[in-house]
Amino acid sequence: MKKSKRVKKSNSWKIKQHRDPFFKKSKSLGYRSRASFKLIELNKKYGFIKKDSNLLDLGSYPGGWSQIASQIISKGKILSIDTKDMKPIKNVKFLKADILKNETKNEIFEYFQSNLDIIISDMAADTTGNKSLDSIRTNQLCSETINFSKDILKPKGVLVSKLFMGEDFIEVKDLAKSIFKTVNFFKPLSSRRESKETYLHCKALKSL
Repeated sequence: MKKSKRVKKSNSWKIKQHRDPFFKKSKSLGYRSRASFKLIELNKKYGFIKKDSNLLDLGSYPGGWSQIASQIISKGKILSIDTKDMKPIKNVKFLKADILKNETKNEIFEYFQSNLDIIISDMAADTTGNKSLDSIRTNQLCSETINFSKDILKPKGVLVSKLFMGEDFIEVKDLAKSIFKTVNFFKPLSSRRESKETYLHCKALKSL
């Protein structure tokens, strides 16, 4: 019975994917994932990626966000990090590593040399089937990213990160506001309606 339910759920997901206009459009445009449109919408609204930006992409697999960033950035540096292997993208350096480890953070510091303009993160914790727990674990990743950003971003730097609307949303929001001068929230049209995800856009570090 359990196997049958899993098969039905998998088939239902596949059907939903192929009916999804953003999934179809991502395939026709050669994007690595439908998530590419989320970054396109975010950048259209806030205009934070420039041709000379230095950018760090956390949780980059399969490369949808790095791919979009690489189409805009021509004079800056892009470093993408994930625990999964990612196929190469022109002008993007990929590091297979865990962002939560100190040695990974040290490599990031060494790569950008205190000259990092933007951090983007579409990281989400592996799903457990418990939506409340999954939300908490993903928001913990967002909090880790916020705390890391204050140590590595330039004073006028930008952070864009996924988070979920859940019981700890206010806690993450307050953390962001304690570190950044400007904090906004935006749910792209390409984000599925039933999804609890939203995106945090933070700009300019407060003086510590």
